[in-house]
Amino acid sequence: MTTLIASRIRAIPDFPKPGILFRDLTPLLADGPAFAATIDALAREAGDFHLIAGIEARGFVFGAALAQKLGRGLLLIRKPGKLPGETIGFDYGLEYGRDRLEIHRDDLPKGARVLLVDDVLATGGTSEAAVRLLHAAGGEVAKALFVVELEGLAGAARLGVPHASLVRF
Repeated sequence: MTTLIASRIRAIPDFPKPGILFRDLTPLLADGPAFAATIDALAREAGDFHLIAGIEARGFVFGAALAQKLGRGLLLIRKPGKLPGETIGFDYGLEYGRDRLEIHRDDLPKGARVLLVDDVLATGGTSEAAVRLLHAAGGEVAKALFVVELEGLAGAARLGVPHASLVRF
């Protein structure tokens, strides 16, 4: 199955800037059987948890499909100013500045075991911030799942929780 999944991930050189090799998952999403195989493979890796948390924006796509398949709820981890209710947030640094992630304060039951889902694990900054936000909100991150991991960027070392990736480059 990972061969099918990997075959639908397109490498785009010099995007979004020179020297970057971008891994584009839109062909994977556009291929029904490959997308279904991806969700099935993520489901096999899921383990024991109560709620899925998807990181904006492609984490929503994979997280929602996985939540539907497994009959679990989906918590949205969003950029600032996107959620209408009372939020809890976490500020973090990036290579090019600062950013923030937020969730609705009431959407995460205290002590809930959360499965964190996103499309790509690269440097790990956003995923680490998501883990820290979920912990600060009273949740426990049981595992983090990614479709793709860019191993040379060592993002997994920043997570501090068990993780799995379907395809590694």
